[in-house]
Amino acid sequence: MEVSVSLPLLPTSLVGSYAQPDWIIDRAKLAGRFPPRVRAKELWRVAPEFLAQAQDDATLLAIRAQEDAGLDVVTDGEIRRESYSNHFATALDGVDVDNPGTALDRSGHPNPVPRITGPIRRTRPVEVDDVRFLRAHTDRTVKMTVPGPFTMSQQAQNDHYPDAEAAAMDYAVAVNAEIRALHEAGADVVQIDEPYMQARPDAARAYGLAALNAALDGVTGTTAVHICFGYAAIIHERPEGYSFLPELAGCPVDQVSIETAQSGLDLGVLADLAGKTIILGVIDLSDPAVETAEVVAGRVRRAFAHTAPENLVISTDCGMKYLPRDSAEGKMRAMSGAAALLRAELG
Repeated sequence: MEVSVSLPLLPTSLVGSYAQPDWIIDRAKLAGRFPPRVRAKELWRVAPEFLAQAQDDATLLAIRAQEDAGLDVVTDGEIRRESYSNHFATALDGVDVDNPGTALDRSGHPNPVPRITGPIRRTRPVEVDDVRFLRAHTDRTVKMTVPGPFTMSQQAQNDHYPDAEAAAMDYAVAVNAEIRALHEAGADVVQIDEPYMQARPDAARAYGLAALNAALDGVTGTTAVHICFGYAAIIHERPEGYSFLPELAGCPVDQVSIETAQSGLDLGVLADLAGKTIILGVIDLSDPAVETAEVVAGRVRRAFAHTAPENLVISTDCGMKYLPRDSAEGKMRAMSGAAALLRAELG
């Protein structure tokens, strides 16, 4: 399939995940727990022998929903994943997922996590078939997401390395290899999800940024990093500003994804990221009610005082995983409608 390479002014995109259909995953169980860090096969409604086929079908629905809503950059909706991170983290060597450890989640609650028992190694591609499937079924710009090395190091019990920094640096090697393979397989953009940089800024400054830089080392394709305050369905309080963001100015990443809708973020912080494209989260995921295109456009206009429209991508605050599907569809259309309004205004 021919690949689209040109994007309009103010392109629209999901952060990554789309709402998984009720027929493939038990959404009540999904919403009733913290995002799984180890495998959570009990969430799937489909028998194991039919699951891959069902995931393909549900991914096609997610792709078509994004296209029908008019999004310019399309993801696979992360339909095959139980969470944004465990799909990749549990596919690496050096972790015991059958006998998990425990780590505190960003909310301060203990959660079962992969237990590191040996050197972290990526011995096989993890998402390459996923991006090939996505590339084969859309002619739009495509984005794939991978969990970041710092975040994975925080979502594990370290029983092998001398410290968390050493673990993060080996996670970075694995992420780097995956990013390169995803670009080679057809991804136009690869996004690294690093929410724990916001949750644990001191450790992020101490070694998380070095791990992120290592994950990006030598990568020539377009890259993004997503930093957020957590899923709105689980983490309800939003601070007024990021505890870790200006530090990304010197990072070799091309795009920085931030959330601004639910938090009402002070966008003066964009001045610190003048050299980056900003993936601007302008869809509030704490409320299933669908915003109007004008409301969304107003949230985007707030950024114009701090950066040029050419430097912006219109997006959701975070993943849409926990939203009802009709709400997710409506919010995507609101983004596309906002982009159309703003493009007309800007001429």
